[in-house]
Amino acid sequence: MAKVKIVTDSSAQLTDEELKQYGITIVPLTVMIDDTVYVDRDTITNETFVPQMLAAHDLPKTSQPPVGKFVEAFDRLGEDGSQILCLNMLAAISGTVHAAEQAATISKSDVTVVDSQSTDRGLGFQVLEAAKLAQQGADMDTILARVNQVRINTKLYLCVMTLDNIVKGGRLHPIAGAITNFLNIKLGLQVTDGKLKIISKGRGDKSLKKFFNGIIDEMKNTAAVKSIGVSYVTETEVLKDTVQKLKADFPDASFLERVTSPTISTHTGKGAFALIYYSDPE
Repeated sequence: MAKVKIVTDSSAQLTDEELKQYGITIVPLTVMIDDTVYVDRDTITNETFVPQMLAAHDLPKTSQPPVGKFVEAFDRLGEDGSQILCLNMLAAISGTVHAAEQAATISKSDVTVVDSQSTDRGLGFQVLEAAKLAQQGADMDTILARVNQVRINTKLYLCVMTLDNIVKGGRLHPIAGAITNFLNIKLGLQVTDGKLKIISKGRGDKSLKKFFNGIIDEMKNTAAVKSIGVSYVTETEVLKDTVQKLKADFPDASFLERVTSPTISTHTGKGAFALIYYSDPE
Protein backbone atom coordinates (compact mmCIF):
# COMPACT_ATOMS: atom_id res chain seq x y z
CA MET A 1 0.00 0.00 0.00
CA ALA A 2 1.36 3.40 -1.01
CA LYS A 3 2.27 5.81 1.74
CA VAL A 4 0.39 9.12 1.87
CA LYS A 5 2.27 12.40 2.38
CA ILE A 6 0.60 15.66 3.36
CA VAL A 7 1.11 19.07 1.74
CA THR A 8 -0.53 22.40 2.56
CA ASP A 9 -0.02 26.11 2.00
CA SER A 10 1.40 28.66 4.43
CA SER A 11 -2.00 30.06 5.43
CA ALA A 12 -2.43 26.95 7.60
CA GLN A 13 -1.92 27.86 11.26
CA LEU A 14 0.61 25.20 12.26
CA THR A 15 3.57 25.41 14.61
CA ASP A 16 7.09 24.43 13.56
CA GLU A 17 6.86 21.58 16.06
CA GLU A 18 3.69 20.24 14.44
CA LEU A 19 5.22 20.41 10.96
CA LYS A 20 8.27 18.46 12.10
CA GLN A 21 6.41 15.93 14.24
CA TYR A 22 3.95 14.96 11.52
CA GLY A 23 6.13 15.42 8.44
CA ILE A 24 3.94 18.09 6.83
CA THR A 25 5.24 19.97 3.79
CA ILE A 26 4.44 23.67 3.35
CA VAL A 27 4.31 25.36 -0.05
CA PRO A 28 4.56 29.07 0.83
CA LEU A 29 2.70 32.08 -0.45
CA THR A 30 4.60 35.30 -1.04
CA VAL A 31 3.88 38.86 0.03
CA MET A 32 5.19 42.11 -1.43
CA ILE A 33 5.70 45.06 0.92
CA ASP A 34 6.64 48.32 -0.82
CA ASP A 35 8.29 46.56 -3.78
CA THR A 36 10.13 43.96 -1.68
CA VAL A 37 8.94 40.35 -2.05
CA TYR A 38 9.04 38.04 0.97
CA VAL A 39 8.43 34.30 1.22
CA ASP A 40 6.01 33.31 3.97
CA ARG A 41 7.64 31.26 6.77
CA ASP A 42 11.04 31.71 5.08
CA THR A 43 12.11 35.34 4.70
CA ILE A 44 9.24 36.70 6.78
CA THR A 45 7.22 35.36 9.72
CA ASN A 46 3.71 36.03 10.97
CA GLU A 47 5.11 38.15 13.79
CA THR A 48 7.58 40.19 11.75
CA PHE A 49 5.07 40.85 8.97
CA VAL A 50 2.49 42.79 11.01
CA PRO A 51 4.65 45.82 11.99
CA GLN A 52 5.92 46.01 8.41
CA MET A 53 2.36 45.94 7.11
CA LEU A 54 1.30 48.72 9.46
CA ALA A 55 4.29 50.88 8.47
CA ALA A 56 4.03 50.19 4.73
CA HIS A 57 3.24 53.02 2.32
CA ASP A 58 0.85 50.80 0.35
CA LEU A 59 -1.20 47.76 1.31
CA PRO A 60 0.97 44.63 0.89
CA LYS A 61 0.11 42.34 -2.01
CA THR A 62 -0.09 38.60 -1.42
CA SER A 63 0.45 36.02 -4.14
CA GLN A 64 -0.42 32.35 -4.36
CA PRO A 65 2.48 29.92 -4.82
CA PRO A 66 3.59 29.46 -8.43
CA VAL A 67 2.36 26.23 -10.03
CA GLY A 68 5.99 25.16 -10.40
CA LYS A 69 6.55 25.25 -6.64
CA PHE A 70 3.72 22.79 -6.15
CA VAL A 71 5.03 20.58 -8.96
CA GLU A 72 8.50 20.52 -7.36
CA ALA A 73 7.06 19.52 -3.98
CA PHE A 74 4.74 16.88 -5.45
CA ASP A 75 7.48 15.31 -7.59
CA ARG A 76 9.99 15.24 -4.73
CA LEU A 77 7.59 13.72 -2.23
CA GLY A 78 6.29 11.15 -4.70
CA GLU A 79 9.69 9.88 -5.86
CA ASP A 80 9.37 6.85 -3.57
CA GLY A 81 5.91 5.99 -4.89
CA SER A 82 4.02 7.82 -2.15
CA GLN A 83 0.62 9.37 -2.81
CA ILE A 84 0.25 13.08 -2.09
CA LEU A 85 -2.69 14.78 -0.38
CA CYS A 86 -2.62 18.57 -0.71
CA LEU A 87 -5.04 20.57 1.45
CA ASN A 88 -5.39 24.28 0.70
CA MET A 89 -7.17 27.41 1.89
CA LEU A 90 -10.65 28.11 0.59
CA ALA A 91 -10.90 29.14 -3.03
CA ALA A 92 -13.12 32.10 -2.06
CA ILE A 93 -10.10 34.11 -0.85
CA SER A 94 -7.20 32.70 -2.87
CA GLY A 95 -6.37 30.92 -6.09
CA THR A 96 -3.88 28.70 -4.24
CA VAL A 97 -6.01 25.56 -4.50
CA HIS A 98 -6.37 26.08 -8.26
CA ALA A 99 -2.59 26.40 -8.62
CA ALA A 100 -2.25 23.12 -6.72
CA GLU A 101 -4.87 21.47 -8.94
CA GLN A 102 -3.02 22.56 -12.04
CA ALA A 103 0.26 21.30 -10.60
CA ALA A 104 -1.34 17.94 -9.85
CA THR A 105 -2.08 17.44 -13.56
CA ILE A 106 1.56 18.15 -14.40
CA SER A 107 3.28 16.25 -11.59
CA LYS A 108 4.64 12.75 -12.08
CA SER A 109 3.20 11.80 -8.67
CA ASP A 110 -0.28 10.61 -7.68
CA VAL A 111 -1.73 13.81 -6.20
CA THR A 112 -5.12 14.54 -4.65
CA VAL A 113 -5.96 18.22 -4.07
CA VAL A 114 -8.67 19.33 -1.64
CA ASP A 115 -10.24 22.75 -1.04
CA SER A 116 -10.43 22.77 2.76
CA GLN A 117 -13.20 25.41 2.60
CA SER A 118 -11.33 27.02 5.50
CA THR A 119 -8.01 28.61 6.38
CA ASP A 120 -5.75 29.40 9.35
CA ARG A 121 -6.27 26.93 12.22
CA GLY A 122 -9.41 25.61 10.51
CA LEU A 123 -7.19 24.38 7.70
CA GLY A 124 -4.64 23.35 10.31
CA PHE A 125 -7.12 21.02 12.02
CA GLN A 126 -7.71 19.15 8.75
CA VAL A 127 -4.01 18.97 7.91
CA LEU A 128 -3.06 17.67 11.36
CA GLU A 129 -5.71 14.96 11.32
CA ALA A 130 -4.64 13.88 7.84
CA ALA A 131 -0.97 13.80 8.83
CA LYS A 132 -1.64 11.78 11.98
CA LEU A 133 -3.57 9.17 10.02
CA ALA A 134 -0.91 9.09 7.31
CA GLN A 135 1.74 8.35 9.95
CA GLN A 136 -0.42 5.47 11.15
CA GLY A 137 -0.48 4.03 7.62
CA ALA A 138 -4.06 4.89 6.71
CA ASP A 139 -4.98 4.84 3.02
CA MET A 140 -6.12 7.86 1.01
CA ASP A 141 -9.85 7.07 1.20
CA THR A 142 -9.72 6.72 5.00
CA ILE A 143 -7.83 10.00 5.36
CA LEU A 144 -10.20 11.88 3.05
CA ALA A 145 -13.24 10.62 4.94
CA ARG A 146 -11.76 11.76 8.24
CA VAL A 147 -10.73 15.15 6.84
CA ASN A 148 -14.32 15.64 5.70
CA GLN A 149 -15.57 14.89 9.21
CA VAL A 150 -13.15 17.39 10.70
CA ARG A 151 -14.31 20.00 8.18
CA ILE A 152 -17.96 19.41 9.05
CA ASN A 153 -17.24 19.77 12.77
CA THR A 154 -15.06 22.89 12.55
CA LYS A 155 -16.37 26.44 12.85
CA LEU A 156 -14.43 29.61 12.06
CA TYR A 157 -15.55 33.05 13.20
CA LEU A 158 -13.77 36.32 12.48
CA CYS A 159 -14.06 39.93 13.59
CA VAL A 160 -12.89 42.92 11.57
CA MET A 161 -12.15 46.03 13.62
CA THR A 162 -11.40 48.42 10.74
CA LEU A 163 -12.24 48.20 7.05
CA ASP A 164 -9.10 50.06 5.93
CA ASN A 165 -7.39 47.00 4.43
CA ILE A 166 -10.60 45.75 2.84
CA VAL A 167 -11.09 49.14 1.17
CA LYS A 168 -7.44 49.38 0.06
CA GLY A 169 -7.63 45.85 -1.31
CA GLY A 170 -10.58 46.85 -3.48
CA ARG A 171 -13.09 44.64 -1.71
CA LEU A 172 -15.30 47.52 -0.56
CA HIS A 173 -16.05 50.88 -2.12
CA PRO A 174 -13.90 53.56 -0.39
CA ILE A 175 -16.89 55.77 0.44
CA ALA A 176 -18.73 52.89 2.11
CA GLY A 177 -15.57 52.04 4.06
CA ALA A 178 -15.09 55.63 5.23
CA ILE A 179 -18.67 55.89 6.43
CA THR A 180 -18.50 52.54 8.21
CA ASN A 181 -15.24 53.43 9.97
CA PHE A 182 -16.64 56.83 10.94
CA LEU A 183 -19.62 55.09 12.53
CA ASN A 184 -17.22 52.70 14.34
CA ILE A 185 -18.98 49.68 12.86
CA LYS A 186 -17.42 46.32 13.72
CA LEU A 187 -18.09 43.23 11.64
CA GLY A 188 -18.51 39.64 12.76
CA LEU A 189 -18.08 37.04 10.03
CA GLN A 190 -18.21 33.28 9.63
CA VAL A 191 -16.55 31.00 7.12
CA THR A 192 -19.22 28.53 6.11
CA ASP A 193 -19.50 26.26 3.05
CA GLY A 194 -16.31 27.76 1.73
CA LYS A 195 -17.64 31.32 1.80
CA LEU A 196 -17.10 34.32 4.05
CA LYS A 197 -20.41 35.66 5.34
CA ILE A 198 -21.17 38.72 7.49
CA ILE A 199 -23.34 37.61 10.40
CA SER A 200 -22.98 40.55 12.79
CA LYS A 201 -22.74 44.35 12.48
CA GLY A 202 -22.55 46.67 15.46
CA ARG A 203 -20.98 49.81 16.85
CA GLY A 204 -17.93 49.67 19.05
CA ASP A 205 -16.20 46.91 21.00
CA LYS A 206 -19.34 46.08 22.96
CA SER A 207 -20.92 44.64 19.83
CA LEU A 208 -17.92 42.35 19.29
CA LYS A 209 -17.90 41.20 22.90
CA LYS A 210 -21.56 40.28 22.52
CA PHE A 211 -20.74 38.50 19.25
CA PHE A 212 -17.99 36.35 20.78
CA ASN A 213 -19.90 35.73 24.01
CA GLY A 214 -22.66 34.30 21.84
CA ILE A 215 -20.16 32.00 20.12
CA ILE A 216 -18.80 30.82 23.47
CA ASP A 217 -22.35 30.06 24.62
CA GLU A 218 -22.81 28.07 21.41
CA MET A 219 -19.61 26.16 22.17
CA LYS A 220 -20.85 25.30 25.66
CA ASN A 221 -23.82 23.58 24.06
CA THR A 222 -21.58 21.68 21.65
CA ALA A 223 -20.49 18.18 22.63
CA ALA A 224 -16.77 17.57 23.01
CA VAL A 225 -14.97 20.75 21.97
CA LYS A 226 -11.59 19.21 21.22
CA SER A 227 -9.40 22.00 19.90
CA ILE A 228 -9.54 25.80 19.88
CA GLY A 229 -7.49 28.25 17.86
CA VAL A 230 -7.33 32.01 18.26
CA SER A 231 -5.40 33.83 15.54
CA TYR A 232 -4.97 37.58 15.51
CA VAL A 233 -3.33 40.49 13.72
CA THR A 234 -2.77 42.78 16.72
CA GLU A 235 -3.91 42.42 20.32
CA THR A 236 -7.06 44.18 21.55
CA GLU A 237 -9.10 44.17 24.74
CA VAL A 238 -11.81 42.16 22.97
CA LEU A 239 -9.22 39.54 22.05
CA LYS A 240 -7.84 39.33 25.59
CA ASP A 241 -11.33 39.11 27.07
CA THR A 242 -12.33 36.35 24.64
CA VAL A 243 -9.18 34.31 25.28
CA GLN A 244 -9.66 34.57 29.05
CA LYS A 245 -13.23 33.26 28.78
CA LEU A 246 -12.23 30.41 26.45
CA LYS A 247 -9.47 29.19 28.73
CA ALA A 248 -11.79 29.32 31.74
CA ASP A 249 -14.71 27.58 30.03
CA PHE A 250 -12.77 24.92 28.08
CA PRO A 251 -9.80 23.88 30.23
CA ASP A 252 -9.57 20.42 28.64
CA ALA A 253 -9.45 21.55 25.01
CA SER A 254 -6.11 22.00 23.26
CA PHE A 255 -5.50 25.70 22.68
CA LEU A 256 -3.31 27.62 20.25
CA GLU A 257 -3.12 31.43 20.26
CA ARG A 258 -0.87 32.99 17.64
CA VAL A 259 -0.46 35.85 15.18
CA THR A 260 -2.11 34.90 11.89
CA SER A 261 -0.42 34.55 8.51
CA PRO A 262 0.55 37.51 6.30
CA THR A 263 -2.20 36.59 3.85
CA ILE A 264 -4.94 36.77 6.46
CA SER A 265 -3.44 39.87 8.13
CA THR A 266 -3.40 41.68 4.79
CA HIS A 267 -7.05 40.87 4.07
CA THR A 268 -8.40 41.66 7.54
CA GLY A 269 -6.25 44.47 8.99
CA LYS A 270 -5.27 45.79 12.40
CA GLY A 271 -7.14 44.37 15.39
CA ALA A 272 -8.82 41.52 13.50
CA PHE A 273 -8.88 38.08 15.05
CA ALA A 274 -10.47 34.71 14.49
CA LEU A 275 -11.90 32.07 16.80
CA ILE A 276 -11.80 28.58 15.33
CA TYR A 277 -12.93 25.44 17.12
CA TYR A 278 -13.23 21.77 16.34
CA SER A 279 -15.67 19.47 18.13
CA ASP A 280 -15.38 15.70 17.89
CA PRO A 281 -18.67 13.90 18.54
CA GLU A 282 -16.99 10.49 18.42
